[in-house]
Order: sequence, then structure tokens, then C-alpha cells
Amino acid sequence: MTSLPPNPALEPLAPLVGEWTVRVPAFGEGEAAVTYEWLEGGAFLRIHSAAPPPVPTATQLVSRDDSSDVYTVLYYDSRGVSRVYQMTFDNGLWKMWRNAPGFDQRFSGTLSDDGRTIQASWSKSLDNETWEHDFDLIYTKVA
Repeated sequence: MTSLPPNPALEPLAPLVGEWTVRVPAFGEGEAAVTYEWLEGGAFLRIHSAAPPPVPTATQLVSRDDSSDVYTVLYYDSRGVSRVYQMTFDNGLWKMWRNAPGFDQRFSGTLSDDGRTIQASWSKSLDNETWEHDFDLIYTKVA
């Protein structure tokens, strides 16, 4: 089997690679474990999260079309929910969004200067006009 070369379009995502804990203050004291790892030698980025209920376990695959500066994220979780997000990651500013009839979502996160924490939040809209804050997240890199 021939191995794939690393995808140079994914190089900006390298600061995410590793193991993180994620806290959602609104959900109490529990933490999720999130792993960002290269697949196929860097051709794709895999994100796997495992959390105590009621938060679902999820896997995401990230890549990018050669003609775009926007990443595509394929999401699937333990509830059977499947979603497609668009994503950017530029100088530590991480954005992800989904425009879908009846349930739009936006994620925004900022990587700290030392690369060890990400302060983030999700927003949602049921009509793509009125947006409301959904919840905050705090990522801490552990390995």
C-alpha cells in the first residue's frame, strides 16, 4: 500500500494536534477528552471526543479542497447525528459554521499565545436571523 504525503493545506492545523480536555462550564464539572491526530500521514485531521453523558461521543474528519481556503468538517456522533461544517483556522482564531434549515450553528475559538488553551463558544439560530449564545468551552492541552 502506498502511503500518502502530508496535505500542505492542513499544516496550519498543527497546533491543534494532541490530547486536550474540554470543559463546558454550563454542564458542570465533567470533562471531555478530545484527541486531534493526523490520518494517512497528514492527509486528514481526525478529531475524536469522548465525554460523560449527556454529551455525545463524536468523530470529525477535516480536510480542504485545493481551490478553497475553507476546511470541510464531517461530523458524526453517538446519537447518530451527522453534520457538515465549514471551518477556518488562522493565526489562532478558529471558526466553524453550519447553515442548515432550522438549525444553524457557529463556533468561535481563540488559541492562547502559548498554544495550551482555547477559549471557545457555540451560537445557534433556528431561522438564520436571530442568533443566541449556546454554550462556552474551555480546551486545555494535556499532551
